[in-house]
Amino acid sequence: MSEERPPTVLYEVKDRKAYLTLDRPDRLNAIDFHMPGDLAAAVKRANADPRVHVIVLRGAGRAFCSGYDLKISAEDGQGTQGSAGGDPVWDPIKDFAVMKQFTDDYFSLWRSLKPTIAQVHGFAVAGGSDIALSCDLVVMAEDAKIGYMPARVWGCPTTAMWVYRLGAERAKRMLLTGDTIDGRTAAEWGLVLEAVPADGLAARVEELADRMAGVPINQLAMQKLMINQAYDNMGLHGTQILATLFDGITRHSPEGRWFQEFAAAHGFHEAVEWRDSGRWIPEGGGPVPTREDLER
Repeated sequence: MSEERPPTVLYEVKDRKAYLTLDRPDRLNAIDFHMPGDLAAAVKRANADPRVHVIVLRGAGRAFCSGYDLKISAEDGQGTQGSAGGDPVWDPIKDFAVMKQFTDDYFSLWRSLKPTIAQVHGFAVAGGSDIALSCDLVVMAEDAKIGYMPARVWGCPTTAMWVYRLGAERAKRMLLTGDTIDGRTAAEWGLVLEAVPADGLAARVEELADRMAGVPINQLAMQKLMINQAYDNMGLHGTQILATLFDGITRHSPEGRWFQEFAAAHGFHEAVEWRDSGRWIPEGGGPVPTREDLER
């Protein structure tokens, strides 16, 4: 009989609110292969719980979520195909099926009949931004960071929520650079609801959640369904299918394979530092930088 693994998402109910806590603090709540399913299961549990009117999503430790655990997926090659440590040939539909399930798991927050609030401190970056932006409302600490750095290489945001929240020009500003912005800028741009001082973040989220928690569940569900339908009418689901397919391609393009081989050779910290620094990512891949290249 196999040992039961600890959950990556904790569940607690208090005062008509369900608190879902991403719980891999030693890895800045980086996403492993269990977290998406654990998150969806917790959202489903909250929707079935008659005590719950509002769902609050937060992260344990120093960050909300630092994205996919690159030590697993890039450095060790687990879950990749056509690259070191993965399957010898990339099957795009197999890849799509896995990533679409992850996307649907995150989007359980958006599809939830009960409203969801993301409480973001530290970082909500890469796949962590997909999780945060799947919530109905996002409240950030002013000094927290949000962004999708894998837009530079090895990723495409599968939930596609950057464009639906920001509009085309600012979505392009973020995804054509891979830059991050702080909570103040995210609120000014309309990416998130508001930004508050870090020491007042939890209190502000409580205030907002309490205001909603006094509304009957059926009223909350109907208002949310009506608003979400407008986004569905704009083609949200189709955009997510395209984004998820592109995400697989970015990880198996010549440049994506180069990045994974870089991480396998030198470690994911070095690979991410190169990617995010703005240094040249070679067209068509090419040789992985040597240790001497990294030290220049």
